[in-house]
Amino acid sequence: MGGLLTVVHACLDMKNTILDKLHYILFYLTNAMNPRMLITTDEDLEPFQVSVRVGQAVETVGQAGKPKSISGFQTHTTPVLLAVTERAELADQEYLPVVNHLEGIVILRKNPDFEPMDA
Repeated sequence: MGGLLTVVHACLDMKNTILDKLHYILFYLTNAMNPRMLITTDEDLEPFQVSVRVGQAVETVGQAGKPKSISGFQTHTTPVLLAVTERAELADQEYLPVVNHLEGIVILRKNPDFEPMDA
């Protein structure tokens, strides 16, 4: 946010700032750019691949139980890039995330209560 405000403030007098000798002010825009990604690691911070569902975010505040937080999902394998309106959740219960929201670098640990389904 600060990077955007710096450039907007400099644009008030573009002739004497950005278009003149202070063109490097545009580098402040890099502070505002960060991709929304999901990378999963184990407790030793070694990256590994897990199936995740990526879909449109659904607001679940105040709903009883454990409702789904996404709709219209597609299943991907991490690492995954997320759009602004998308959210991710784990496809199965084999691993448990250490944090509540799946965004950025997420540490996963094995679920001790997980029993694989035999086909």
